[in-house]
Amino acid sequence: MTAEQTTFAPRAQRVQRAIKRRRPIGGARETLGIRAFLIPIGLVVIVLFGVPFAESVYYSFTDWSGLDPDVRFVGLKNYAAVFTNPALLGGLAFTVLYAVASTALITVFAIPLAVFLNQKLFGTRFARAVFFFPAIPSVAVLGLVWNFILNPLGSGALNTVLHSTLGLDPIPWLANITLAQVCVILVGVWTSTGWHAILYLAYLQSIPTDYYEVAKIDGSNAVQRFFYLTLPLLAPAITISTFLLMNNGLNVYALPQNLTGGGPALATNTITSTILTSGIEQAKYGQASALGVVFMIIIGMILALQLQISRRFERNAS
Repeated sequence: MTAEQTTFAPRAQRVQRAIKRRRPIGGARETLGIRAFLIPIGLVVIVLFGVPFAESVYYSFTDWSGLDPDVRFVGLKNYAAVFTNPALLGGLAFTVLYAVASTALITVFAIPLAVFLNQKLFGTRFARAVFFFPAIPSVAVLGLVWNFILNPLGSGALNTVLHSTLGLDPIPWLANITLAQVCVILVGVWTSTGWHAILYLAYLQSIPTDYYEVAKIDGSNAVQRFFYLTLPLLAPAITISTFLLMNNGLNVYALPQNLTGGGPALATNTITSTILTSGIEQAKYGQASALGVVFMIIIGMILALQLQISRRFERNAS
């Protein structure tokens, strides 16, 4: 660490503490009012999510087909199938892989992109619209568009361009297991990076420019201002963004379903698709319920861990 970095870091921390002191803190009456407004929302959550989850737990111990009026108790048989069936485990593994990888990549790309879009340069307003555009169409439509582009046959748009310009043979983008998984993750990153960059941009624009001017006077360079000033001040936005990304990633369905159809060899099959296939197509409602219960527990554990990490990051940043 250089002497310049050593002198700038404490000053950046003082700026962060000053910002924290400026934030208004509501009294007990305001807190009580907020909690009162949350009561109706809590009741809606219980009715729409709590009751169906309780029913799923009940049916997960049965062999109910979803239509048969007779329900037979089978104990832990369905849960044993969840942890021994390769198709079910594969869907669970890819879903977690997609959620973690897409969250990390989007965060890494969106923050620098937001910093760039926050600059007062010619064309930045147009660039904001361009980067935000992938978030406008339906994910299902984007999946079909990218299926046309990445079609592994010679008719695929990307393979056609590569063959006509470089003379390359068709590349099995969606026919190779590893390539298909990478393509699904990268397309997911492409569709969401712009939206989250705009989220970070909104936070960046709320930061007073005085802090950056003081940092420049102190002799800091752009890299130092980014790591010592921008990133700590973006801590609340990072918490919100990563929570949304992880939640959406764990519940992903439309994108891989329309891009690869879950193939090849179920390599890009998600847990949501597996639950629908098991419960509706195969009439194994009990097994699908067990898979859903296990998945809900995994989601809760991952999101709780992610929130703990985010809160620790916010405390360290402040």
